[in-house]
Amino acid sequence: MNGGRVPMVQRGPMLGLLAQLSVLAGLAATVGLGAPGWAVGLACGSVTAGALTVALPAHGLDRLGPADRVTLTRAVLVGGVAALVAAHPAPVALLVGLAAVALVLDRVDGEVARRTGSVSGFGAAFDMEVDAFLVLVLSVYVARTAGAWVLLIGLARYALWVAGRFAPWLREPVPTRPWAKVVAAVQGGGADRGRGRPAPRRGGGDRSRAGPGPAHRVLRPPGPLAPAAPGACPGPGRGADVRAAGRTATGVLTGLALALVWVALVVPDQLALLTPSAAVRIPLEVVLLGLLVLVVPWRAARVVLVLLGVLLGLLTVVKVLDMGFYASLNRPFDSVIDWRYLGSAVGLVDDSVGRPAAVAAVVLAALAVLALLVVMPLALLRLARVATRHRQGTLRGVVALGTAWVLCAVLGVHAAQGADVASTSTSTYAIGQVRRIPSELRDQRAFARAAQADPLRRTPGSRLLTGLRGKDVLFVFVESYGRVAVQDSSMAPGVDRVLADGTRRLDAAGFGSRSAFLTSPTFGAISWLAHSTLQSGLWVDSQQRYDALVTSPRFTLSQAFGRAGWRTVSDVPADTHDWPQGAFYHYDRLYDSRNVGYRGPRFGYPTMPDQYTLDAFHRLELARQHRRPVMAEIDLISSHAPWSRTPHLIDQAAVGDGSVFDGMPETLPSETQVWRSPERVRAAYGQSIEYSLSAIVSYLEHYGDDRTVLVFLGDHQPAPVVSGAGADHDVPVTVVAKDPAVLHRIDSWHWQPGLHPSPAAPVWRMDAFRDRFLSAFGP
Repeated sequence: MNGGRVPMVQRGPMLGLLAQLSVLAGLAATVGLGAPGWAVGLACGSVTAGALTVALPAHGLDRLGPADRVTLTRAVLVGGVAALVAAHPAPVALLVGLAAVALVLDRVDGEVARRTGSVSGFGAAFDMEVDAFLVLVLSVYVARTAGAWVLLIGLARYALWVAGRFAPWLREPVPTRPWAKVVAAVQGGGADRGRGRPAPRRGGGDRSRAGPGPAHRVLRPPGPLAPAAPGACPGPGRGADVRAAGRTATGVLTGLALALVWVALVVPDQLALLTPSAAVRIPLEVVLLGLLVLVVPWRAARVVLVLLGVLLGLLTVVKVLDMGFYASLNRPFDSVIDWRYLGSAVGLVDDSVGRPAAVAAVVLAALAVLALLVVMPLALLRLARVATRHRQGTLRGVVALGTAWVLCAVLGVHAAQGADVASTSTSTYAIGQVRRIPSELRDQRAFARAAQADPLRRTPGSRLLTGLRGKDVLFVFVESYGRVAVQDSSMAPGVDRVLADGTRRLDAAGFGSRSAFLTSPTFGAISWLAHSTLQSGLWVDSQQRYDALVTSPRFTLSQAFGRAGWRTVSDVPADTHDWPQGAFYHYDRLYDSRNVGYRGPRFGYPTMPDQYTLDAFHRLELARQHRRPVMAEIDLISSHAPWSRTPHLIDQAAVGDGSVFDGMPETLPSETQVWRSPERVRAAYGQSIEYSLSAIVSYLEHYGDDRTVLVFLGDHQPAPVVSGAGADHDVPVTVVAKDPAVLHRIDSWHWQPGLHPSPAAPVWRMDAFRDRFLSAFGP
C-alpha cells in the first residue's frame, strides 16, 4: 500500500471475473447455457483474472489503465461468446451481437490509450490475446458448418507461439506491416476495425510516456503477457506498490499451487460426493510430502516430486473419469480396459453434434490432461521450494498436521457423508488401481476359456429351434428401456398406459404376450455388451470381454437360427460405417443407416425414427415372396440419450421413404431445452420410451401375422440422472406371438401375461436367456 491506497492489481482482475459471472448469469437466464457453457465461460473468466494477476506486476504495473479496462470488457464479452458456442446450438443473433460489440470495442480501447497517453507493451499484448482468442472461438463456431479446416485460422497464432518455444528467432521483433491489420480484421469477422492505432498502444495507471514502438510488438507471437520491453515506464512513485504487488502475485501462485495439490488429494470419485465439505479433510500424503522435502536432499527430492506430481495428475484424471462413468454408467472407470471406449465416446459426440465439435472435444480434453500432468509437478516443486526456504515453519506445520491427523484417526472423526477427516484416500485409491491389474488379467483368461467351452456349438441344425419352424423371429432391442420406465418412477405412469393400451390392441388382433425382467451386464450405455450377452449366453460386462468374445468360436442365437435354416439379419440404424465385429454373428445380411433407403432428416443422435426402422425392415425382408423364414436382431434408437427431438408416431401407411418426417425435428425440444433440469430429462426419457413401444405395437398391428414371433427388451437402464444412483440393472423383456403354441412352449418360465411386467415378475440374468430359449424351442 502507499498512502492508504489499495493497489488495483487485485481489484481489476477480480472485477473482471465478477463481470464474467454476471454475463454468464444473464445468458443462462435468457437463452440457457447448460453445463458446457458454464464450464467454458467460467474457465475464460478465471484464466483472464489469473493471467492479469500475474502479468501486471511482471510489467511493473500496479493497476489496469483506462484502455485496459475497455480491453477487459472485451475479454468478458468474448468469454460470453465462448460460452454460447460451447452451449451448442447457440442463438445466432445473440452470439453475433456479442462478437460485434467486442470487435467494435477493439477500436475504442486504442483511442482511449492514445488520448490518455497510456500506450504500453502490456496493453498491446493484452489486446492481441483477446483478439486471438475471439478468432479461435469464432473459428470453432464456423467449423461446425464450414468444416474443421477453419480451426486452422483460430489456431494459427497459438501454433506460432508453440513454434517459438523451439525456434527462438520466431520470437524476435518484426517490422510493422499495415497489411497484417487487414488480415487480422478479416479473420475476426470482416468488420472494418482497422485498429487505427500503433501497437503497442496502451497501459495501466496514469502513465504519460508511450512504450516501445510498433516495430517491437505488431504481430509478435501470442502467448503469456510478456514483461514490458526496455523503455516501458512503470510510472513514477510506484516502486513500493509494484514490489508489494509482486509479493502478492507470488503468494497467490503459491496458494493456488497448495489448493491444487490439496484438492487433488481429497477430491472424491463421484459427483454426488463432490461438496465443499469434502475438502475439510487432512490428507496423510501432505504430511509425507512435507517430510520428504525436509529429509531428502533437494536434488533427489526434486526428481521424486516430479514423478509424484505426474502420478497425482494421472490419478486426478482417473477420478474425473470415475465421475463421468458413475454419472452415465453407475460404476467407476476401469483404468485397465475402459480406455477402449474412447473411440465410441468420440463417435457418439460426432453423431450427436457433428465432427467439428467431436474434434474440438478431443483436442480440449487432451490439452486439459496434458496441462494437469505439467501443472501438478510444477505445483509440488513450487511448494517444495517455499518449504525449503522456511524449514522451521514447514517443520512446525508438518508436526501440527501429523498430530491432527493421528488424533482424528484415533477418535474416528468424520466429515460430511461419512468421509474420514484423517484421509488416506489418494494412497488407497492408487493401491486399488494397481491391484486391479492382476485380477483383470485373470478374468480375461477365465473368460476366454468359457468362450471356448461351448457344448451347443456342435448341435446339428435338425435339433435346433424345432418349435419355431416357419416363424419369423425378431429380437428387438429398445434403447435404454429399463425397469425404471415401468416401475416406481415419474415416467412409469405414461409408459404403463402405452403398455396397457398396447396389450388391449394386440389382444384384439389375436396376439398373446408374456413379460418378465432380465438383468443386463451394462448400465446407461455400451449397448453392444447386452446384445452379445443375450446372443452368446456369456456375461459380457466389459469391452475386454467383448473383444475376446468376438474373436472366439462361441455359438450365438443368430448362428443357431442360421444353422437351422433361417435367413439371419442385423438391423443397426445407429451404424454409419462398417461393423467388422458383425462377422462374429454370421448374419446373412447387415443393415445400417446407409442401406435402408431412408430419405428423411436425422433426429439428433438417432439417424432415423424407430417407426421407419421397423417399416423398412418389413419392406426389405418380410414383404418379399418365396423367402425363407427370417431371424433378425433390430435396434431401436429413438430412445437413445440425450432423449431430445423424439418423433411423433404417424400413420404406418404414410412412412414411405421417410421424407414425411421432413421438418419434424425442428419442431421438437432440443438437447439444450431438455437438459435444463433433471425433471425435464426424465420426462423426455419417458416420452421417448412411449414412442418406441408405440412403434412396436403399430408394427405388429399392421404387419404381424401367424408367422410373427417378436421378442422386445431393453439393453440397459438409462443413465443415473434418470434411473438414480442406486438403480439395479434390470430391463423388461416381452415375447409376443399370434400362435398359441409358441407361448405354450414357455409356460414353464412363469412369465406374466401382457406387455407390462409387474414388480413380482421373474428376473433372469441376461446370459441365461440363450440356453433357456434354445431349450424351450428345441425338440
